[in-house]
Amino acid sequence: MANTILSNGVRNNLLTLQQTTAQQGVIQNRLATGRKVNSAIDNPVNYFTAASLSDRSSQLTGLLDGISNGIQTIQTASKGIDGITKLVQSLQSTVKQAQADAAQNRPTVVGTGTTLAGAAEQQATNKSLKDIALDKRIGSAGDTTVTTATASAAGDLGIDVTATPELNIQIVTNPAAPTSTTNIGITLTANTTVRDVVNAINASGVASAFVDEKGILNVKGIGSEQLGVGIGAGANAAAAVTDSATGLQNTKFGLAATDRTTGIASSGITSAVRSNLIDQFNDLRNKIDDLAKDSSYNGINLLAGDRLSIVFNEKTGKNQTKLDIQGSNITSDNLGIPRAVNTQLAGFINFQNDADLDKATASLTGALTSLKSLASTFGSNLSVAQTRQDFTKELANVLTTGAGNLVLADPNEEGASLLALNTRQQLSQTALSLANQADQGVLRLFG
Repeated sequence: MANTILSNGVRNNLLTLQQTTAQQGVIQNRLATGRKVNSAIDNPVNYFTAASLSDRSSQLTGLLDGISNGIQTIQTASKGIDGITKLVQSLQSTVKQAQADAAQNRPTVVGTGTTLAGAAEQQATNKSLKDIALDKRIGSAGDTTVTTATASAAGDLGIDVTATPELNIQIVTNPAAPTSTTNIGITLTANTTVRDVVNAINASGVASAFVDEKGILNVKGIGSEQLGVGIGAGANAAAAVTDSATGLQNTKFGLAATDRTTGIASSGITSAVRSNLIDQFNDLRNKIDDLAKDSSYNGINLLAGDRLSIVFNEKTGKNQTKLDIQGSNITSDNLGIPRAVNTQLAGFINFQNDADLDKATASLTGALTSLKSLASTFGSNLSVAQTRQDFTKELANVLTTGAGNLVLADPNEEGASLLALNTRQQLSQTALSLANQADQGVLRLFG
């Protein structure tokens, strides 16, 4: 079959029409796929660069789940610390309730006999035994003889305030093995009374004193431990302290000399209020352990000593960035909170003993400090994890956008190009038709 011979005009218009159709196909493919680079053939540099960026974006997006789980794990531990803190504060309240019921269980040194006031003095003065005792003077100048109260004189205890102008009251905790000793000094004058001695003891803050209705001096400790009281007089403060160490003047105040060296134990009364608070304290203490055990998320418990690792990038080995958080084993024992009991046992809190309650208060304060420190650490780690989570999201978005800029088609631009090509195609078809008509006009000349 012989080849058809086309005129030059027809051939040029046909070629233009073919080119336009090919370009229309390319643009239609871009609009259909939304991409201007669909393979390495279209643009190898942009294609592989975009693939690399998209791959990294995908890997970072995959890490977001792990970061999110890590954040939730930290938040769970933080909530656990908040709950434990409230329980420790409840323990503090329980101890305070026990301390408020302390008075009946405190040791009291009680005078014996009628040294400070007697029935004959009461009859002579027509005053109560309590008032007679409180008004009685400690002594006078040069007088070492006890003087009874009369209607016109308050009487005195027979201490020479000239030779021994210094009086000392020594308050001792556990006299056999003293844990604390406080010396209360008083400068004696002819007008110093038993009331002044009582007021000085009360102002010391280490004991309280009063004269009861029988005219007997009582000195009560502020704790549950044994109490020793010694009263001494001397030419100076040091001598008075030495004298009080053996309680040489105790008998003049109606006390026994052994009240200083032997001491008086607590009354042995067991506070029912404190006993009832023991179960409450131990129950709250157990709840600390339970709450810590339940503070886990996705199998990791930072309050049980577990370790959490949050990976932040797609790399491995030394180039990998991550956050490692070592948890702490939170238990009531590790926080230094002993169990409460009703007797004196090593390693336990005796709720009947004021000194033990003071130690418990200090332990609970220390526990709160430890919890606050741990909460601060978790808070710092949480801030880091949340910051990296936001950064990873934004970085993945930047990578995806960058990859899209390299390979995605602009639908507005491609639509405008397709419209121009359609117009060009129509014009090419018209030109081709005109060229054919011109060729036919030449043939008609030979008709």
